[in-house]
Amino acid sequence: MGELANAIIFYCLAAAIVGMSILAVTSRRMLRAATYLLIVLICTAGLYLLLNYHFLAVVQLSVYAGGILILFIFAILLTSSHGDRAYSHDKGRVIAGIITALAGIAITTWITMKHHFLYGENPALMGDRQIDMKEIGQVLIGTGKYEYLLSFEALSILLLTCAIGAILIARKR
Repeated sequence: MGELANAIIFYCLAAAIVGMSILAVTSRRMLRAATYLLIVLICTAGLYLLLNYHFLAVVQLSVYAGGILILFIFAILLTSSHGDRAYSHDKGRVIAGIITALAGIAITTWITMKHHFLYGENPALMGDRQIDMKEIGQVLIGTGKYEYLLSFEALSILLLTCAIGAILIARKR
């Protein structure tokens, strides 16, 4: 694929991710929010495919879209009454959320404009080479600079905390 086609696919996936993320956060029905989150996860897998991270795309679809999101949907269906809706927030929280979102957009834009991303010189983006599985495994489980073992450990603690919180909420009902 050429650079123009890659750029068009990237911008379409990015627009879908941003749009569906906003819909997932603002939706009043929890099941619809979970459906919007599913579309976000699928589009994220599309970005991984665009970057030639085939392994991460499959993991994204099987683990997150196929496993965790289905668990969320079952939890929603089992713990909520028929027709459960999210409560509307007061104006102060909405304004604080908008200010935080605008600050996040400003910081992200500043960082993106500050760095010079060389799109045409990256062979992974052009499809010239497949990322080696050994290289992916070393980066994911390594403990050195630019390796992510600590992130995985922090994520496991976060998921354990969420599971305990869900159990406590379900027991109160």
